[in-house]
Amino acid sequence: MSTITSLSTSVESMDVLLSIKPKYVKSIIEGEKRYEFRKTLFKNREIGRIYIYSSSPVKKIVGSFEIGGILEDYPVDLWDTVKEYAGINDRDFFAYFDGKSRAFAIKIQNLQEFNDPVDPYETMPGFVPPQSYCYMDREKCVTPQ
Repeated sequence: MSTITSLSTSVESMDVLLSIKPKYVKSIIEGEKRYEFRKTLFKNREIGRIYIYSSSPVKKIVGSFEIGGILEDYPVDLWDTVKEYAGINDRDFFAYFDGKSRAFAIKIQNLQEFNDPVDPYETMPGFVPPQSYCYMDREKCVTPQ
């Protein structure tokens, strides 16, 4: 079983757990999706690694990556910039950002796929999957207030 060994111990940076749908996780691992899209971003911008929680039906932490940069723009302009490596079609992209004036794209860098995905229900007592993201605090997920 894989373990999460690189959780931040530094005060300056934290790690984040992102919930991502399995079809998009597959695209990330296959290298088609090089950006992860978000409607809102972390308040703490000093992030060490992002851990990928593949949501239902997988329900496991399947890998991690570093942030290669964060783009923020109007959804239509962001799409024009990243569409080649978005890993999703334009219909899904614009449906996701419907009604939003700003969109964020997190560039995926140094992806690490776990050989043995981590079951957070076994390793993190009281684990509740985040709606969007949560900060990692050694053995638990802390949802931002």
